[in-house]
Amino acid sequence: MPIIDVTILAGRPPEKRLALIQALTRAAVESFDVPPEGVRVLLREIPPEHFAVAGTPKKPLVPG
Repeated sequence: MPIIDVTILAGRPPEKRLALIQALTRAAVESFDVPPEGVRVLLREIPPEHFAVAGTPKKPLVPG
């Protein structure tokens, strides 16, 4: 049973998140020859202010 764990920034519309889940499921089915019922997808959304690159948050923590 493949378990696919994806972390994305929050804010994408539900239909885009569903499209990703469906595409990942299809990829696992085709790659591993497993039934769709055996595929698990964990989609974790984090707020932009909790994601930083080189010490700079994607979204400022305090107004500036």
